[in-house]
Amino acid sequence: MLTTGNQLKAARALAGLDQGDVAKRAGISTNTISAMEKRGAETLTSGLDTIKAVMTVLEAEGIEFLNHGQPGVRLKAGK
Repeated sequence: MLTTGNQLKAARALAGLDQGDVAKRAGISTNTISAMEKRGAETLTSGLDTIKAVMTVLEAEGIEFLNHGQPGVRLKAGK
């Protein structure tokens, strides 16, 4: 599950997408992505629908969200 701004920023970098790419594909504004990332290590406060939309975009690019004690991301094997 996507839980922090840092996790989002790392996932975007691994996927090779900029904020505008993710925002457009998730159907939200670039300002929303920016605000989410500005949370840094803090828990995201965006609505669940927004977080799920962003996750769906990134998962389509091969991103896996890890939360084994602390948030993380990785590329799926073969991506």
